Amino acid sequence: MENKHKTLKFKTNINCGGCVATVTPFLNEIEGLYHWEVDTANKDKILTVKTEEFSEQKIIETVQKAGFKIEPLNS
Repeated sequence: MENKHKTLKFKTNINCGGCVATVTPFLNEIEGLYHWEVDTANKDKILTVKTEEFSEQKIIETVQKAGFKIEPLNS
């Protein structure tokens, strides 16, 4: 069986538990996204998203809608 899951990483300004709580309902609405987390200890506040198959643009728009800055992390 082919693994369709992708891991995407983004640099954000989600920098505390309150920010994570604010963005949670927005990210949880995205269909096909089955896991996400923000490393608030990292200076770049890395958002890691595990998803099935939708575009990173959808994640960027969703996080911006929640009021945060986000950009793709070029690995």
